[in-house]
Amino acid sequence: MRLSANISMLFAELAMPARFAAARAAGFDCVEIQFPGEHDIEALAAARAAADIPVSLINIPRGGAEEAGLAALPGREEDFAEAVEACAEHVARLGARKVNVLAGFPPPGTDPQDAQAVLTGNLARAAARFAPLGVGVMVEPVNPVDRPGFALTSLGEALAVIGRAGHPGLRVQFDLYHMARTEPDLVAAIRRAGPSIGHVQFADAPGRGPPGTGGVDFAAALRALKAAGYDGDVAAEYLPGDDTRAGLGWMARFRALMDGHDSMNEETGP
Repeated sequence: MRLSANISMLFAELAMPARFAAARAAGFDCVEIQFPGEHDIEALAAARAAADIPVSLINIPRGGAEEAGLAALPGREEDFAEAVEACAEHVARLGARKVNVLAGFPPPGTDPQDAQAVLTGNLARAAARFAPLGVGVMVEPVNPVDRPGFALTSLGEALAVIGRAGHPGLRVQFDLYHMARTEPDLVAAIRRAGPSIGHVQFADAPGRGPPGTGGVDFAAALRALKAAGYDGDVAAEYLPGDDTRAGLGWMARFRALMDGHDSMNEETGP
């Protein structure tokens, strides 16, 4: 496994281009960015190259600034297709190996079956677009406590939609924070998802803070991921407070857990 930093959330006290070098200096193996198209892509590409750190994942553009994804919005299929093409350009400039699809918030009154049908078709088309580039496509279930009205809110829904889409390049983006809030047993959820897990993110829950600030059993979760055969990126996507670097005390123990050499305990904290 590789430890990644979501630099849209971590190191937010710095300008976006400076976050690449900050993540490298802090000891992260790679980074991910939520919406690189909302920044100067050339500046990001230059900063990434200067820091010599890979980009593991980016999101397909979300739509307007008030939106959180287009993929499950009936009538917005052309907008989603344009977002996919924009994302392909971002992939080329940043060298990202995976992209994440956000289902979004269907308008009030939308038939849920219609939203799921649109999501299924959009996922299949996105996977077909990125497969020749060697880029995997993720879809992320988001917990409805934090994001009421989101179109994809459970592991079961995510597994069902990638099954319907039927493309081998599709996987679930398994965020331990969101799954801890929706699944009764996080370890059982990891076992259930198994090889369908294509990317992992984490924050403690509740509160979305760093490991050690909530109740997630990261030792058990990481053991379950290893047992499921997952050996990819594990990305820190939490709320770091005003100074990310001052709150990285969890990293050494977390990396030991990734390597199977330690356990989180009551003394673990940011």
